[in-house]
Amino acid sequence: MILVTGGAGFIGANFILDWLATSDEPVVNLDKLTYAGNPENLAALAHDARYVFVEGDIADRALVDALFARHQPRALAHFAAESHVDRSIHGPGEFIRTNVEGTFTLLEAARAWWSALPQTEKAAFRFHHVSTDEVYGSLAPEAAPFTETHPYAPNSPYSASKAASDHLARAWFHTYGLPVTISNCSNNYGPFHFPEKLIPLVILNALADKPLPIYGDGQQVRDWLYVRDHCAAIRRILAAGQPGETYNVGGGGEMSNLALVKAICALLDTFKPRADGLSYARQITHVADRPGHDRRYAIDARKIERELDWQPLETFQSGIEKTVRWYLEHADWVEHAQSGAYREWMTQQYGKTHD
Repeated sequence: MILVTGGAGFIGANFILDWLATSDEPVVNLDKLTYAGNPENLAALAHDARYVFVEGDIADRALVDALFARHQPRALAHFAAESHVDRSIHGPGEFIRTNVEGTFTLLEAARAWWSALPQTEKAAFRFHHVSTDEVYGSLAPEAAPFTETHPYAPNSPYSASKAASDHLARAWFHTYGLPVTISNCSNNYGPFHFPEKLIPLVILNALADKPLPIYGDGQQVRDWLYVRDHCAAIRRILAAGQPGETYNVGGGGEMSNLALVKAICALLDTFKPRADGLSYARQITHVADRPGHDRRYAIDARKIERELDWQPLETFQSGIEKTVRWYLEHADWVEHAQSGAYREWMTQQYGKTHD
């Protein structure tokens, strides 16, 4: 079996659903169920004997040790993280605790478990650490995309905490021999994305006839990766990735935030037109830019393509169409995700009431 951390979140839930759709190997999911950890993401597995859910904190060493001892995983896929840049600006402490201290705790628990294994099982064990392209900082418009050897230059509390966790994971391989792999992905999108993130926020605000907030001039560029393509990449890394290696995972879909929002509006104009016949693009509203906002991220994913034979299956157009349709077809999930805490956060961030 494999142990997954943060499996009730956006990427982790998609990973578990895809894993059990393609394999009978059981999964234990350790998740603290913070605001973005939604058990409903995995409702389809409620009666699946291959799936075990444990509510708990990755920084709880006794709990993590007990999970290793009881379930004896052959691999750990570490998704658990505080991940929203804006939240890290308002409250960085939780990001340091979860992303840095939590990763340290997992590495130490895994090292203790792994050290006692027979040699064959030691060689087969994997600790996969899921990270972000934001650790590399900001790219100039004409600069080549990030490679795995690009210098780290994090610019937000979130990206700094992820950079720290990457360095810990790398050090535990080089110092202790723990068979660690690392992946740095571009911006994910797809089903179960928490409504505070840009793509679901735009979809849901558009449908509710609310402003579509865009930071600054909207020319910040991101490389968009469909979440299920990301999950396939992680499965390949777990199966064939080499210990000590880092793999960049990108979707090859660079786009400015403004162009992204306009693309979503165009799809909604087709799938669910406004009653007045106008485009949802009329709701676009520019808001003050956030501090330290990186201008461009772009991923060079040739290493994972060359060494592990992985490529994204979805283009941006096919992926965003699937995503918009998913939100239109899952109104109950959206309603449940938009809790009181969610509305309070939207008010704090954008200074407006979000009913």
